[in-house]
Amino acid sequence: MLEIRGALAERGAEVAIATHGGPFRTVLDAAGVAYDVIGEGVSDERAARFVRSVPGVGPPDQSMWSDDELLEWTADEVAYFGRGVSVVVTGWTLPALLSTRVTGIPLVTEHAGSWVPPVFEHGLLPAPLIPVGIPFERWLPRAIVRRMFNSGVASFSAYTDGFNRAAARLDVAGLPSFASLLLGDLTLVTDVPALLGIAASNMEAWRPSDRYRPETRIRYAGPIYARMPIPLPERVERFLDGPGPTAYVAITSTGPDVVRAAVEAVRGHGLRTVVAGTVHDLTDLEDSRTLVEPILPSHLVMPRVDVAVIAGGQGSVQTALASGTPFVGIPLQPEQHLNVHLAERAGAARMVAPADVATPALAAAVSAVLEDERHQAAARRLQAEMDAVDGPGAAADAILELAAA
Repeated sequence: MLEIRGALAERGAEVAIATHGGPFRTVLDAAGVAYDVIGEGVSDERAARFVRSVPGVGPPDQSMWSDDELLEWTADEVAYFGRGVSVVVTGWTLPALLSTRVTGIPLVTEHAGSWVPPVFEHGLLPAPLIPVGIPFERWLPRAIVRRMFNSGVASFSAYTDGFNRAAARLDVAGLPSFASLLLGDLTLVTDVPALLGIAASNMEAWRPSDRYRPETRIRYAGPIYARMPIPLPERVERFLDGPGPTAYVAITSTGPDVVRAAVEAVRGHGLRTVVAGTVHDLTDLEDSRTLVEPILPSHLVMPRVDVAVIAGGQGSVQTALASGTPFVGIPLQPEQHLNVHLAERAGAARMVAPADVATPALAAAVSAVLEDERHQAAARRLQAEMDAVDGPGAAADAILELAAA
């Protein structure tokens, strides 16, 4: 959001930053930008519980927010938008799907990354890592499971029930599918066609079926990842200057057990390790070869490590590739699985299933990335592709076009 905000400001747009609170407010403070807290503000404890409820981590029969929270957040956002907001741009603040419908304000999203309908319709999603309910899934060949997954994913309704109950209360259109949960009126694809494999003309020509909201449009913006305006702590600087290969473990959208297992696997391989803890207290992992910080500017860490171990969200994948750093991905949800799959297909990553984190598979994948120079070469090729695109600028132009429509 800060990257998009900066590009909008460069174009003379008036931009208001709003948040419901949580641990990343410190990043806004460090950026020196004014921001408003909507409602009462989210505690760090609630933020940690939220992480445990997201797709791929929490059960699919809930909506990440309680019904009361959805209605409360929507009411607070509606009141805030009444100050003169003409376009709302958001990441994973999904109650905005409701509040923008109540106010009639267009919504721009970028958090779907490349997990958008044209990808399904081109059959590009990999077969799921865990069973998703496809008949005879465990016994079918993976190629058939993949084909069935791509053709059926648009009909999945997981995580939408609470939103649809709230939509009925608010007398606005509901969400016909999980895929529609990820889409705004304008959804920006934060990738490059060379990696995704779909031409820009095909992406922009897409029109929604009845499985999506009819207003939805999609277009490429290009890479948008955080360049957090916070310095590296001095002790991290010293650590990164130390001898020997170094890994960066930044798996922020999961519970602490997965992070701990990943750190143990990497340390067992003999690597010096920097860990991003975010909402989890992982300080007990620290020793002479392991450093833990709650929030780190990954764009400053990634270029100085030999390998990254990440879940595979667009932000972390793009930061790694934009730094020319190969990675091991542990995808926890479908969007992350696609991102890691694309990077692996291009030769810049290795994938490890979440179920295998505590097995030798993770250490083996890290070893392969470190020892096979083709991974480094592929990451550098993708770095060049991404350097040629101004993602925040393209996003800002698209947002301003929508505002003027």
